[in-house]
Amino acid sequence: MSLMIRDLSSLHYTDNFWKTEKHVKECRSLKFDCNGKKKWRAITASADSSGSRSIDTINGKKINGVHVEGHSQSGQRGNVVESGSSSSPKHSYMLGNFVEEKFVYRQSFVIRSYEIGPDKTATMETIMNLLQETALNHVANSGVGSSGFGATREMSLRKLIWVVTRIHIQIEQYSSWGDVVEIDTWVDAAGKNGMRRDWIIRDSNTRKIITRATSKWVIMNIETRRLSKIPEQVKAEVRPFYINRFAIPTAQIDSEKIEKLNDETAQIISSGLAPRWSDMDANQHVNNVKYIGWILESVPINVLEDYYLMSLTLEYRRECQLSNVLQSMTTMREIATSASDKNCGLECTHLIRMEADRAEVVRARSLWQPKQ
Repeated sequence: MSLMIRDLSSLHYTDNFWKTEKHVKECRSLKFDCNGKKKWRAITASADSSGSRSIDTINGKKINGVHVEGHSQSGQRGNVVESGSSSSPKHSYMLGNFVEEKFVYRQSFVIRSYEIGPDKTATMETIMNLLQETALNHVANSGVGSSGFGATREMSLRKLIWVVTRIHIQIEQYSSWGDVVEIDTWVDAAGKNGMRRDWIIRDSNTRKIITRATSKWVIMNIETRRLSKIPEQVKAEVRPFYINRFAIPTAQIDSEKIEKLNDETAQIISSGLAPRWSDMDANQHVNNVKYIGWILESVPINVLEDYYLMSLTLEYRRECQLSNVLQSMTTMREIATSASDKNCGLECTHLIRMEADRAEVVRARSLWQPKQ
């Protein structure tokens, strides 16, 4: 099936769109012979790339896709250095760069159609995924990353991984489909055996900060699944990147204890939540973002429809495997989001626990504001 557009006059493109063409070095097509065996056929094509602007940018900012100008003619991944700075080389397809003397890593994203909810704005899961992606690319481009999932070289040698214990996110404004956001992330020490990672998200058009987040990470042995002290060799790797800066002022961070729910205190209980294969990550456990969807399973539909989720605190207590079956529990109470608010907001306390033995997995607290 083919698609033909006869009249292009009504379509709008960015400047120099038609001047820019991507190189296509080689693609391979799969077919089967009469005996059912696979045969590969190589197809080679070339194109002129005389344009001065790549179509994988919006308003001059690199976003999501593959930036082909960073690839060498041999088809191997090349290195790109930010213009006008001495930042270390990075993989072009990660599309981020170091700023502020390499203490801050910055990356831009476009909000795609499958990353929005019914109200056409980015979901909390989308925002958390973008934070996680920026953090992983920060490590990968720092020069200390290994083949591990966000681990440094010294961590990989010792079979260690980072695990998040607590994350707090505050949202001022949700992005809409097609918006471009710019994310900054940086790290600092958190006590003797932890690391703090912070983020801010800006609207690329207005330059307004629309989201702030902070988190605490510790180290776990991937074989024993037990927490470990941070080895001195690992501290030596990450210490040069530490910067004493906070995305959220200390007084505004939700550091209060999250109460544990039980069968008597929970107003809503949703049972039979089973992890899927796609919920697992490279560290062989359920990805930390997946718990948000399970938390919302026990939030009433009228709350999801009539309120914005403005703040979320997650406290991770144990990891979850593919074989586990979970319960999501929620209790709610009305609160005044500010002294001038006529409409009360909601504060929800959540718990994700094992259905079999009631063991806690995640405690959470969320704040909701009425939609205007």
